[in-house]
Amino acid sequence: MQLKTFLKQSLLIVGIVGFLLSLMILYSLFCLGYFHKESLPSIDHQADHNSTGDRPAEHVNNAEHVDNAEHIDNAALPKQASPGIPIHLRIPKISVDAKIDSAGITSDGAVSASKGPADVAWFDLGPRPGDNGSAVIVGHYGKWKNGEGSVFDDLSKLIPGDKVYVEDEKGTTVSFVVRELRTYDRNENVPEVFSSDDGKAHLNLITCKGVWIEVERTYSNRLIVFADKEI
Repeated sequence: MQLKTFLKQSLLIVGIVGFLLSLMILYSLFCLGYFHKESLPSIDHQADHNSTGDRPAEHVNNAEHVDNAEHIDNAALPKQASPGIPIHLRIPKISVDAKIDSAGITSDGAVSASKGPADVAWFDLGPRPGDNGSAVIVGHYGKWKNGEGSVFDDLSKLIPGDKVYVEDEKGTTVSFVVRELRTYDRNENVPEVFSSDDGKAHLNLITCKGVWIEVERTYSNRLIVFADKEI
């Protein structure tokens, strides 16, 4: 009788111990994540122990990336598309609505003009209108033999603040705002008309002005309108 009682008690103790050991094993496995559908990545566990306030560490790191974003994004931003070849000029103030040809340099070193009185010409050895630098467009001034006027006869009527519009071959229109007008002698050296170093886009319009010199078949002066790209 005593032996049977001892065996029963022993089996009971073994059962209880076994049950407790099973619980401990199950609990350990649960804590290690074996019973989660998706075990969390290690960064999240680390974040729980490296938080600042109520934000996990990965959020703090993201915030640091945001703080530095302006230094990264500026370099990563795509460059602005370059303007196309200019094809059309509009100056509403003086009713100019002209086709744009291309112009180079003549044999005597001058900028060539447009072919007819109603058109203008873009100096294609320089920047395109809208690109950084000084783009140049030239147009005729004065009466022709047939009595027809020229495209830039009224250019001198522009004042600071007037608008100039250039459309390119892509259909994009760039607007410029007149800054100032200057008059130069026809033989004067004018490097500021064809170049600039301020990193901005400019448009300079050139035409004749002054007295007609028959032997040279040109006018005594040049009128230049300086305009800046509208932002």
